Amino acid sequence: MARKRKVVYPVKRTPPKAPAFPPGEAPIVRTSVVTIDLNARRGRAGLAVGQRVRILGTGLYAGELAVIEKIGGSVVPAATVRTEAGRSRQVRTIDLEPMAGEG
Repeated sequence: MARKRKVVYPVKRTPPKAPAFPPGEAPIVRTSVVTIDLNARRGRAGLAVGQRVRILGTGLYAGELAVIEKIGGSVVPAATVRTEAGRSRQVRTIDLEPMAGEG
């Protein structure tokens, strides 16, 4: 029985990677980079189920009035709200503003 020959792989011929940015220079910040609000982990205190709130931020339903249906605790506290148009969605509690005059 003949012995199996060892497989020889050729040496890699690609040049080494250049550094991400030259030493002494600041990295380039792209304009499309998303910023993360680290304060969202704390949430907003004083929210309760059944309370009327305004949805802040720039997402869907921003600026609309809603009623809190459920508050869930996680890494980033969130609440399920139902807008005046009857739509339901989950929103970070940091993006909810209690309406004035609500007890």
